Amino acid sequence: MGAAIRRVAGTIVRAPLTGRNRRELMYCGFGGVAGLAGFWITVVLLLSGLTISVSVIGTVFGLVLITMTLRVSRRLGSLHRRLLKRMLGRQVEAPPPFQPGTGILNRVDRRLRDRPAWRAVWYALIKLPVSAVQLYTVMLTAFGLADLAYPAIWLLFRNHHGGTLSPLVAVVPVPFGGNIRVGSWLGAFPAALAGAACVVAAAWLARGINAADGRLVRGLLGPSSMAERVSELERTRALAVDDSAAALRRVERDLHDGAQMRLAALAMNLGMAREKLGDDDQAGDRASDNRASDNRATVRELIDAAQRNAVDALADLRDLARGIHPPVLDNGLASALITLAASSAIPATVSADIGIRPAPAIESIAYFCAAELIANATKHSYANQIKINIHTERAGVLVLEVSDDGIGGADAGRGSGLSGLAQRVSTVDGRINVSSPAGGPTMVTVELPLRA
Repeated sequence: MGAAIRRVAGTIVRAPLTGRNRRELMYCGFGGVAGLAGFWITVVLLLSGLTISVSVIGTVFGLVLITMTLRVSRRLGSLHRRLLKRMLGRQVEAPPPFQPGTGILNRVDRRLRDRPAWRAVWYALIKLPVSAVQLYTVMLTAFGLADLAYPAIWLLFRNHHGGTLSPLVAVVPVPFGGNIRVGSWLGAFPAALAGAACVVAAAWLARGINAADGRLVRGLLGPSSMAERVSELERTRALAVDDSAAALRRVERDLHDGAQMRLAALAMNLGMAREKLGDDDQAGDRASDNRASDNRATVRELIDAAQRNAVDALADLRDLARGIHPPVLDNGLASALITLAASSAIPATVSADIGIRPAPAIESIAYFCAAELIANATKHSYANQIKINIHTERAGVLVLEVSDDGIGGADAGRGSGLSGLAQRVSTVDGRINVSSPAGGPTMVTVELPLRA
């Protein structure tokens, strides 16, 4: 029991001498000043914006001040996260970055609904009493160290004879007392003892208030809500979809401009070589012997085979490039669907009413969905006509409808190409609906967002 008490007492007394205590006090100092400054900046900007925006004339300027407050609050939150990581080694993940959108009204609307920024405002307001305690901790440590030095100060500056010396005053911050008057060297030891108590108390107070501040930072300045985490995942997925579409477009251009061009040149050169070899054969038929004639025949056969292989490889590359990104999509989705319908084995018609052009990734998904549905109808429906209708049903939604007058019976649950289309559409939160009763007709509806 006595050993446990001594161990606990030793831990309490040694706390001010550790490196952790120095880091805790540094965080109290910098964090307290930053919190105090952030509180007044936030209060002044926010109250000014709210006050001015009450009047009709000052609404615009008031909204500007409020949006500025939210932007500054995000920066202050980032500062507090960096201080916490740099000085105490506690990592707090940043909330999702602000997405400004397009247009002035959209930017203002999104800024006013920026939840991480409003939580940062709450942190700046709650931080005021926390900052007061942190700065008090630094002050308590400073006065405690000064009081600890009083015996040495008395020996160095007050230890002489003659005359009457006024007593020294040792300041002990509340709640530990007030002022201790030191009139002799022995009287300096109570002041030193009070200073030691202040230093020890400040060390543990710093740990406690910094732990509380760390929880506030984690709860208000980090991605605390599940909705924000989902929003961030949706944003990164949208970026991945757009990046993959752009990468496929680059691959298609590289194939078209690189490998296809070289294979086309190879096929042309082989054709010219074959023609040249034929001319040489006609010119030298009488002078050549049978062996030379056989060699030329063999060479001609090899050139013919190489040319056929080059032409076949060129055709495969063109099909591959069209499968990655059809060049007709560069002229718009409606034009691409018209071209696709023109190549259908079953007569197909296209009606399009697209207001805002979708993102390239969405256009690509819609095109390949239409191509797959036309191919399915050609293989299985025994239809006489295919109708393709694409339009924007409501804001932000692109609707593709492919119908035929065939025998029906299409089922996405039987592992057909429709299940693959459903997976492709789901990557951008799209939906697919199949209506195909026995005897027909078949109607497949694909809903896609205009932006991923």
